[in-house]
Amino acid sequence: MKALKRSFQTGLPIFIVSGLFTSFLGLFFYWYKPPLLEMIDLRAGDARFVFRGDSNPGGEVVIVAVDERSVNELGRWPWPRRVMARLVNSLSAAKVTALDMVFSEIVDEEGDMLLGEAVEGSGNVVLGYFFRVSNEPVEVGAPARLEDSRIKLIKVLEEIDTVPLFDYPAVEANIEVVARGADGLGSFNIWPDDDGVYRKAQLINLFNGGFYPSLSLESLRHYLDGEIVMEVASYGVNGLYIKDYMVPVDEGGEFTLNYYGNGGTIRTYSAVDVLRGRVPGEMIKGKLVFVGVTETAVYDIRPTPLDPVFPGVEVHATIAANVLQKRFLVHDNRVVMLDIAFILFLSLAVAVSVAKLHRTLASLAIFILSISFYLLVNFYLFIGYNLVLTVVYPLLSITITYVSLEAYRNLVVESRSRYLKKAFDTYVSPSVVSQLLKDPDKLKLGGEKRDVSILFSDIRGFTSLSERLTPERLVGLLNEYLNPMTEIVLEERGTLDKYIGDAIMVIFNAPLDLPDHPVRACRVALKMVERLRRLNDVWSSNDYPHIAIGIGISAGDAVIGNMGADLRFDYTAIGDTVNLASRLEGMNKLYGTSIIVSEAVRRYAPGDFVFRELDMVKVKGKQTPVTIYELMSRTPGDPVLSWVSERFSEAFCLYKGRRFEEAINVFEAILERVPDDAPSRLYIQRCNAFIQSPPCDGWDGVYVAGSK
Repeated sequence: MKALKRSFQTGLPIFIVSGLFTSFLGLFFYWYKPPLLEMIDLRAGDARFVFRGDSNPGGEVVIVAVDERSVNELGRWPWPRRVMARLVNSLSAAKVTALDMVFSEIVDEEGDMLLGEAVEGSGNVVLGYFFRVSNEPVEVGAPARLEDSRIKLIKVLEEIDTVPLFDYPAVEANIEVVARGADGLGSFNIWPDDDGVYRKAQLINLFNGGFYPSLSLESLRHYLDGEIVMEVASYGVNGLYIKDYMVPVDEGGEFTLNYYGNGGTIRTYSAVDVLRGRVPGEMIKGKLVFVGVTETAVYDIRPTPLDPVFPGVEVHATIAANVLQKRFLVHDNRVVMLDIAFILFLSLAVAVSVAKLHRTLASLAIFILSISFYLLVNFYLFIGYNLVLTVVYPLLSITITYVSLEAYRNLVVESRSRYLKKAFDTYVSPSVVSQLLKDPDKLKLGGEKRDVSILFSDIRGFTSLSERLTPERLVGLLNEYLNPMTEIVLEERGTLDKYIGDAIMVIFNAPLDLPDHPVRACRVALKMVERLRRLNDVWSSNDYPHIAIGIGISAGDAVIGNMGADLRFDYTAIGDTVNLASRLEGMNKLYGTSIIVSEAVRRYAPGDFVFRELDMVKVKGKQTPVTIYELMSRTPGDPVLSWVSERFSEAFCLYKGRRFEEAINVFEAILERVPDDAPSRLYIQRCNAFIQSPPCDGWDGVYVAGSK
């Protein structure tokens, strides 16, 4: 009885009950799988690939890449069909040649015929095609061309009406003259997880009432000289087999990829080297060869846990290598039982340890050791046995246990912290709260001078827009716009200073230090414009009006800090840099642009983006003229935009040199190639006006802005 009484006095039963409660809470989350936790779990699991390092993919699978060197030597992609025919003939020694590309249009009859003859003559070619999710008309004859590759050996485990797979409504198939001699056909549709990372690949697709294999699966069928056997049940795909090879897929027909490393880990040969005989025949003979495009700005980039720019063709090659090596990631019932055991027992162990230890530092050490122990075991089971255990849910259970018990034991201290945090949240943004909790002396009026970038964005014609929509639809539209824009800002670690109606003000490099703040501001601006384009596509189907935004960015010194009164203040920025950003945002209306930046921003990030000098202006409130630039793209290698930037600069120099007729000719040349280039149209109007009424002798080309 005394021991029991002592245990109650020390709170041991409460700690054990709390540990059990948090364990079951962790199990609830593990079963329910909230999207946010799942996303974190996926990202945490990705780290295992990074720490494991590169693995040996074996030598049975190789890639022939249409890479930069191939394009430099043989010309821009796509190549003529006769060149592709030569490439196919050059790979005739391979056991299987799989083309991660589709020839869906007639280019020229002779070239198409040569390619078709090469495909048929090689006798080892598996052609690729893709299914469309949009309900477009299916080309007559396309389903018939796919029929031979349809999976025919299907074992039905129970009486079912349908299999719960997505039924694609349309297909983009190869033309008849190319496809008829192919040894097989496979789709190269792959879809990322919600965070855009490719961890799984669809091996089975449903179309027109039949099941069709992926490019990798069809290639394996021919490489292994077997047939695909598919087991189906009411819940979906139960199993997938080729001869004595079991291909593990989930009920949706998805295969979890066991990546070997970054792009290029699987042996890759340049296509031009193959064409010109620089690759010895024994390097190709008897191999399973995947042919795809990896040239920059042309190939399909597939972000993976190891590489954000992983070649899409290597995804197919990875699947094939995984199957041939029988090197699969395992997540079966054994793994589920291990997950449940770790969630339960680690939480209880932490609860008992914290109850026994009365010092905060000792409890913290137990907490850290528990997390470290689980992470090490998780990683060991991954690299040693390819077991894919959850990462987040046991850690979440341990963390909740530790935090709740420490809060119970240190109620007064934690209560005070919660009170202070709640008070701070009333006045400042969450990122500033973190700074203030670390340094409470910052919670006072005043500020500091910092080099920052300021971004203003505003919806064009919002007043007229608000008159056309009901209040409910207007608020809904505004929320759908502001949410993704805010996410973009936070992704680049900007500080969302405030919403001003439909306008947004963002600070970069305060309070968090961001040495590359002008680059981040430019990235945010381009992402905002691109995201709005996608939003407009969605809104058009919901009968919302099309909207446009203007963005202004300036960089320089500003006073950053808490502004206001003793009873109410905000963390914000003031100064000429802020005012200039606001003026630049408004000037987009004059030039018909989306993003205008100051000269300082252009100077900070010249090689990362495509800019063009728009004008020299005196903005309202400033006497000194400033040079302004349009931010056009994040891709310096874009030939069209680079050409427009160079030609516009040439025309602008002619304009400032009073050679107005010559300037008009250059501006018109730009409009011939880019008809909707608004700045060129504006300058043609100015030039015509100056031809009719020449500027005064002291004219220096500076435009005086009369309003914001």
